[in-house]
Amino acid sequence: MGLLLDVEDTAVTRQTAEALARVGTVAAVRLIALAVAEADDNQADWLHTGVHDALVGADGVPDIAEVCGKLARDREEAVRRGASDISVWTDDIRH
Repeated sequence: MGLLLDVEDTAVTRQTAEALARVGTVAAVRLIALAVAEADDNQADWLHTGVHDALVGADGVPDIAEVCGKLARDREEAVRRGASDISVWTDDIRH
C-alpha cells in the first residue's frame, strides 16, 4: 500500500498500479482497489494511469473487469468502492 499511495513519488504509484494490474489476480487488484478507496485526487489519477497503461500496453492482460466483479462482493466496503471505480476505468478503455 505504501508504494501505491506514495505521496513523494507519483511514478512509483503509477508503476506499482500498472504492475499489479498486469498480474491481474484478485489479490493484486484488491490492493489497487484499497488504494483507490484511500487515495486523494492526485493519487487516484496516477492509479488510474497505471491501470490504463497495463490494459492498453500489452496483450494477454487479465480481465480486470471480471476481477472487479468478484471484488464487488468483498467483505470490506472500501474494496467494493475501489473495485467499482476500477471497473469504470476498464469500461472507459474498452469503449
